[in-house]
Amino acid sequence: MVFSQLNASIEARRRAEPASGAAPGASPALVPSVSRALTLLDRLAQQRQPMSLARLASELALPKSSVHGLCNTLVTFGYLRRQDDGAFLIGPRVMSLAEAFVANTDVAREFNALWNDAATAPDETMLLSVLDGGDVVYVAARNGVRPLGLAFTVGMRLPAHLAATGKAMLAFHEPQFVRSLFAAGRLPRMAGKGPKTAAELMKDLKAVRERGYSIDDEGVREGVYCLGAPVFDAAGRPVAGIGVCINKAMLSGDQGERHRRAVLEAARTLSQRLGATPPQAAPADAPAPRRHRTSKVGKR
Repeated sequence: MVFSQLNASIEARRRAEPASGAAPGASPALVPSVSRALTLLDRLAQQRQPMSLARLASELALPKSSVHGLCNTLVTFGYLRRQDDGAFLIGPRVMSLAEAFVANTDVAREFNALWNDAATAPDETMLLSVLDGGDVVYVAARNGVRPLGLAFTVGMRLPAHLAATGKAMLAFHEPQFVRSLFAAGRLPRMAGKGPKTAAELMKDLKAVRERGYSIDDEGVREGVYCLGAPVFDAAGRPVAGIGVCINKAMLSGDQGERHRRAVLEAARTLSQRLGATPPQAAPADAPAPRRHRTSKVGKR
């Protein structure tokens, strides 16, 4: 994880740091308070459970007063959360650092490299996104030749609970983290579909985990059907989501089966290139998109 890498760097530099009075040109001293704050964050990230102030102070070998000040500062900036019992855990603000890191790694370049061969490039729109709070931000997009009525661009944001790539990532995050993103009341909708509440979203994400891929059936835009799959890093964390978007009216007789296979294969390839063990193939029982009945006035 990002903080693990930072902490390892801090420790290496601390050991190499020259003693007081070292010759000019030696490595500059680190800022102790910053080093302690990053070490604290890293410890909580590794623990993956809330930790009390006393336990943090003991494990970090720091005075309680110092740890208390660090925690209060990190809570204020959103990098920590405090439970009702006083224990601390990682806050949602750290995700912005992780997403900024992912957006500048090879995952976007590797995604674009998948379609270098024009002979194997799909006709449909292919997307790559990362989480930014309750939204997805698209870091790469390859708009297809088939019309969608919706153009995706790098930097575009959509609600993660509606977008196929967002649901693909959220499904493999800790439930507690997901609930922290969607804790408030009813969830917004764009095309009149999708989960209305956090409880409905959690049920939807459970289905995504079970089958290994997500479905956006006109949740973002009427007539657009998308399939998404998570991209994992070497530690098994969902660091990106890859998706394929199809004009629902143009779905073939296989009801999107070939697109499902294509997006899962692309996700496995990207995950492997990031050092991850490829996820298991999903069962071939993708629920077919429901066809809308035509009303008396001809509306879908």
